[in-house]
Parts: sequence; C-alpha cells; structure tokens
Amino acid sequence: MNLPPKPSQAPAGMGVPPRPPVNAGAPLTTRPAGGPSAAPQPSDRRTMVVGRGISLQGTVTDAERLVVEGTIESQMMQAAELFISQSGVFKGEVEVEDAEIAGTFDGTLTARGNLVIRGTGKVLGVARCRRLQVEEGGQLSGRMEMLSEGSNSQPSYAPAPLPVGEE
Repeated sequence: MNLPPKPSQAPAGMGVPPRPPVNAGAPLTTRPAGGPSAAPQPSDRRTMVVGRGISLQGTVTDAERLVVEGTIESQMMQAAELFISQSGVFKGEVEVEDAEIAGTFDGTLTARGNLVIRGTGKVLGVARCRRLQVEEGGQLSGRMEMLSEGSNSQPSYAPAPLPVGEE
C-alpha cells in the first residue's frame, strides 16, 4: 500500500515554503514600548521603501525614514530622514531632519539638519538646510537657503523684495 507522506515527511520542494525570518530585509517597526518619549534608535525607525519601478502619489504619514528607489509625487511629506537612491525621483515638497540625494529631487526640500547631494544627485527647485555637502558631480539648480542654528525652518536671511510692478 502506497500512502502519501505525512506533512513532516514531505519531500523537499513540495508543500508550503518556509517563512522568512522575522528580521529579514528592512523591518518596519513601531515606537518602542516606552511611548513617544522614548527616543527611537536608528534601527527602530519606521521605514518606508518605495521600490524601483514603483510610483506613489499622495501623502505619507508616520514614516520616520523614507527611502525612494522609485518615484514619489507629494504635496507635503514629513519624515526624520530622506534617502533618494540613484534610480529614485521625488517631486513635491518634503520637510526632514536629514536628507541624502543620489537621485533626483524636484520641488521644495527643507532639511533642518544635513543635506547631502551625492555625485549622481540632482536637486531642482528650492533647497533649505542648516548644513550642506555636495559631492563632485552633484547638481543644485534653483534657490538655496541656509537655515540659521536657532530656527526651525526659516531662512537665515530675508529674501530680497521684488521691484515694484514685478511678481
């Protein structure tokens, strides 16, 4: 008599594939059990990855780290960190603590801390930051505003008034 094998004795390659370990890839985590007052560690940050070939339009909330490998179009987005890979494109407005641009950003970018434009990066439009680093080959086209140490997101200077009759 030829009985089918028991599930625990199923030949390799048959049946349900094993689940990947819980820590595989970049995990999406929530705030530590200590609540909002407990500062998250870099590895504990809620991360959203927009993968290569993916397009997203709209608003993302509660992402602490945003990684763009595809395309995002957004009216206003806030996060602690923004990373745009070489293949990534972000169009719109974003306010972050720190940003690293290796792809293309087109719009208004406010980095209350560091803005790093890699050699393959392009920033078009308005960029505001406290500290700026541009690698050789990196491009910045538009208006650059440096934030003062005491401000949250206001430029350290007042923009020049427009001549009368021009807007």
